[in-house]
Amino acid sequence: MILYILSLLYSSAVRIRNLLYDRGILKVRRLPVPVISVGNLSVGGSGKTSLTVFLATHLAKRRRVAVVMRGYRRRSRGPKVVCEWGNLLADVWEAGDEAYMVARIVPQISVVVAEDRYEGGRIAVRDLGSDLIILDDGFQHRKLHRDIDILTLRRKDLHDRVLPLGRLREPASSISRADALVLSYQEIDAFEVETDIPVFRMERVFDSVVDSQFKVHPLDVLKEKSVIAFCGLGDNDQFFRTLDTLGLKVKERIGFPDHHHYRDFKLKEGETYLTTLKDLVKLPPHPNLYALNFSLKVPGLIDFVTERLHL
Repeated sequence: MILYILSLLYSSAVRIRNLLYDRGILKVRRLPVPVISVGNLSVGGSGKTSLTVFLATHLAKRRRVAVVMRGYRRRSRGPKVVCEWGNLLADVWEAGDEAYMVARIVPQISVVVAEDRYEGGRIAVRDLGSDLIILDDGFQHRKLHRDIDILTLRRKDLHDRVLPLGRLREPASSISRADALVLSYQEIDAFEVETDIPVFRMERVFDSVVDSQFKVHPLDVLKEKSVIAFCGLGDNDQFFRTLDTLGLKVKERIGFPDHHHYRDFKLKEGETYLTTLKDLVKLPPHPNLYALNFSLKVPGLIDFVTERLHL
């Protein structure tokens, strides 16, 4: 009963805040370049950062792209440039795990972390010369104007409840605010939605692993090995389910809270470990440590974005 009341109060506060933005009472600030927001409704685990990487990789062929992120659980404060056109300027602890991961795997862009995403965007444009901003985890960050609002959705988001009763940051009715929907994890849980909003389907293709030096190996390197799988994600179960669909031999599964720091996690000699890229960046080099790697297929999304922004 208490959780229900708290969820109702939280939901009401979110609706009032959105109404104030919709009516122009709360002001929105604009950057002088196009802004694409990638976000979600739930508290993690929807594939939004993977989609940010996908967009940044493709759009960097046309524009000078900067990804602006909050830098969740980083040790630094205020705006900070994580990388400038491939030149790393911060470590994983100063940047936050997701920002550092993006900087490592998309070297042709810049990455800025800032609690105030408008200020982070200003730095990217003014100091780094970016002419296109991708705002990671930006759906609820309404005080920065965006030209395209992309919302990632999982099947469970459609039937979940608002915090703290469920895992939604805002009611499912907020879907109507998006310019495009991307349905996540179609390769393990395909689903449809009825809406007038443009819908795209995201499918991950798992074809390789990355070692602790970020060298890419074919997935077959693990074919005859039994692995200890671990991760600290918003939704650990989807990682373990993916390993099952790939037919990998998993002898142990270890789940940690999202953004886990791994300070006390020791890797045993003689064991082979498999994790995610987001977790890999927080661990010291180890000869038998790998991260599952994948490419994304989101048919039609790049064309939608480039046409919408006239890129």
